[in-house]
Amino acid sequence: MSVSEIFDTMDYGPAPESLSEAMAWLDGHGRAFGCFIDGAFTKARGDFESRNPATGDVLATVTQGTAEDVEAAVKAARKAQGPWAKLGGAGRARVLYALARGLQKHSRLFAVLETLDNGKPIRESRDIDVPLAQRHFYYHAGMAQLMEEELPDRAPVGVCGQVISWNFPLLMLAWKIAPALAMGNTVVLKPAEYTSLTALLFAELCSQAGVPDGVVNIVTGDGQTGALITEHDGIDKVAFTGSTEVGRHIRRATAGTGKALTLELGGKSPYIVFEDADLDSAVEGLVDAIWFNQGQVCCAGSRLIVQEGITEDFYARLKRRMDGLRLGDPLDKCIDVGAIVDPVQLETIRAMVDGNTEGETYVAACAVPEGCFYPPTLITGLSPAAQLMQDEIFGPVLAATTFRTPSEAVQVANNTRYGLAASVWSENINTALDIAPQLSAGVVWVNGTNMFDAAAGFGGVRESGFGREGGWEGLMAYTRPAKARKAVKQVTAFPAGKAALGTLDRTAKMYVGGKQARPDAGYSQRIWSKQGKLLGEVGLANRKDVRNAVEAAHKAAGWGKTTGHLRAQILYYIAENLSAREAEFAARIDDLTGAKGGKAEVVACLDTLFSAAAWADKFSGEARSVPIRGLALALREPTGVVGVLCEGASPLLGLVKPMAGVMAMGCTGVFVASEAFPLAATDFYQVLDTSDVPGGVVNILTGAHGDVAGTLADHMDVEAVWSFSDPALTKRIEEGAAGNLKRTWCPVGGVADLPMREVLEAATEVKTVWVPYGA
Repeated sequence: MSVSEIFDTMDYGPAPESLSEAMAWLDGHGRAFGCFIDGAFTKARGDFESRNPATGDVLATVTQGTAEDVEAAVKAARKAQGPWAKLGGAGRARVLYALARGLQKHSRLFAVLETLDNGKPIRESRDIDVPLAQRHFYYHAGMAQLMEEELPDRAPVGVCGQVISWNFPLLMLAWKIAPALAMGNTVVLKPAEYTSLTALLFAELCSQAGVPDGVVNIVTGDGQTGALITEHDGIDKVAFTGSTEVGRHIRRATAGTGKALTLELGGKSPYIVFEDADLDSAVEGLVDAIWFNQGQVCCAGSRLIVQEGITEDFYARLKRRMDGLRLGDPLDKCIDVGAIVDPVQLETIRAMVDGNTEGETYVAACAVPEGCFYPPTLITGLSPAAQLMQDEIFGPVLAATTFRTPSEAVQVANNTRYGLAASVWSENINTALDIAPQLSAGVVWVNGTNMFDAAAGFGGVRESGFGREGGWEGLMAYTRPAKARKAVKQVTAFPAGKAALGTLDRTAKMYVGGKQARPDAGYSQRIWSKQGKLLGEVGLANRKDVRNAVEAAHKAAGWGKTTGHLRAQILYYIAENLSAREAEFAARIDDLTGAKGGKAEVVACLDTLFSAAAWADKFSGEARSVPIRGLALALREPTGVVGVLCEGASPLLGLVKPMAGVMAMGCTGVFVASEAFPLAATDFYQVLDTSDVPGGVVNILTGAHGDVAGTLADHMDVEAVWSFSDPALTKRIEEGAAGNLKRTWCPVGGVADLPMREVLEAATEVKTVWVPYGA
């Protein structure tokens, strides 16, 4: 037998990892755990079992956190938060560094315990999960050290309620706790019901590393415990990783409470293979994309999209590779695919695959052990609209379809309600970098997959949630403005006077698609001065007016593809034309408000337009320093269509500041003018008409904010809603946003106090594009 034949036929022998240390740790705690609150474990109650999914053996019993437990944890976190923040960035950096070192010193114990509890192969726990968790604490120790110098105008949010998923128990904990602690927050974290053990080991490490009592609290339990945390009045910020449906529930439950919220939810990530790709490398990448962690990965490349010319060849290579995958004991270092986390999840996977009636199913020809295991499966010939192409399976099942042209690849890839991650495979870097910006995803990997780092933001768009984990953008989610802003006094329209209508109609129309438009409802409202003078009339917008404005905004999406330089020139032009009519607008504002601040407000509008124009070609992305031979590019992309309820007290600035930020970043907008003083906004569209603003980029509606706020929030084609209006509308806006999980921004304080940078942050999403060098 030749050497090559020996290598083709040889089998891997077993290489089991010792579990003695992990078992000793469990035995040392009597295999029963309470919650970790205020620096100590509570008495264990043995409410539910944590099992090894590969064997079904009970590892330990865990406590179901009650309302009393959550109350105690929040109280401890609140008490500890002030002193922890006052410790300063340098002091917190020392503690985070100690946590990182502790994870290193006990890395094998964490890895084995993670595999025992979750069922993932020990190679993944040892080589990916634990090192990445360490990396996050090291990285954020540096962020803590730099906070006072680099973020002097930011402060901690307060007490953070964090709920994490079972697929990466330790890594998700690190993603949540490290940035929170770095910025001076305290946390109450709930690990997943199935996988609590590494979080409890981490709690023990916190005591050893010098984390002050109450700074980190771990409350175990199921979804009911999670709800107690996210809905607790003492929680200032909620961070959740899990299913889209639960995320939607949390969005509704926290609506109107003032809690900051970030959601990292489900995905159905496309894996696009062009005909010029290195097919063998693409196959290996696909193994990592879909069979890593048994496919129980929110960003798994679960939708294979292959160019038609190579379909048969690629499928043949893939099936051959699938047949060589090894299933079995996750503690065996030779195993590729471990156990499904729980029989409930296993049955969910089976039901989805067995219920499929489309395409052809191929099951890997490899031995499948008894118990909680599912074989690698490929289903080809699916239509893009097939259920398995649309719904998250969360298992080792790959759904596949084909494409002909690059534009069709983008169309099929974006044909999903999710937007977490995507992979593009092509040896032509021009093709890859042309496709990457067109994909609706928070992360894009070029000729690679599942690349993560603490310096590179991770998170999604659409129904994959909002917010980022890692990088500067992830850090900002755990801070708030250091200087408190006073709420703006709500204004109401002046009462009707006795002046009669003149013979000349002065009814202002709405502004939709670059044209004046009459209100659909046919109703108008008179606007009076403080002295009872009739200043004019405006239409009252309804649902159809919102629909028309959103459609016009979508048709103007090409605005986002223009250069920052072009957008800056148009913003300067708007300022130039507004300046020419400064006295006229100042007088109009004085008439509307009954005050003498019109001139100052117009000047503020001019400064705002210049500021937005200055940033338009400068507020961009950056290359992040990540430990690979390649680049991780953090690109700023426009959020999309933004609905804005303008501030009432500043009738012109309340429109111009959000409009300038939206335009500068390439978004389009639907702006509902000041409810009390709308005529300044309707005058302003005359300036837009003479400033080369493309139709549909700015759409202006008038009328009662309460009549249209819900419509904007519910609209599935609106990507964000900002409200500078009545705070009473916030709850309705945030509840409606749960429909497509759009971003909302309802800041405290007036627009005059808002730094332009905050407006630009709200108008952009950060997309991380990973581009490795070479092979």
